[in-house]
Amino acid sequence: MTTSFKNRKKIYGLELVLELFGCNLKDLQSKEKIQQYLDKATKIVKLERYGNPQIRRFMGGNGWDEGYSFFQFLTTSSITGHFIEPERIAFINIFSCSVFEPKKVIGFTQKFFKVKKIKTKLIVH
Repeated sequence: MTTSFKNRKKIYGLELVLELFGCNLKDLQSKEKIQQYLDKATKIVKLERYGNPQIRRFMGGNGWDEGYSFFQFLTTSSITGHFIEPERIAFINIFSCSVFEPKKVIGFTQKFFKVKKIKTKLIVH
């Protein structure tokens, strides 16, 4: 594992926060693509899914926040996501009590959704 967390005696988990801008609209609008993303992302970071994901489409209050939201339990925590289709924005959080490779999932996510700009934050718990 190449990820290092210097000066940490114990790590309780990692939380990766992704803000994606300029995503491919067709990908954001596809429940099947979201399912593919969850399948591949969990394999890339070697996290085990626990049950089936919940993937729901919401119309939002003002129309600007229309899009899918999803939740996937992992045996060690969860992956959640919220899409704002009209703005082509996605917010994805990956939390796990297991240590994983953030750079791998960042690169995969950026490529998968054809992201123009990405902001990331890694929280070490």
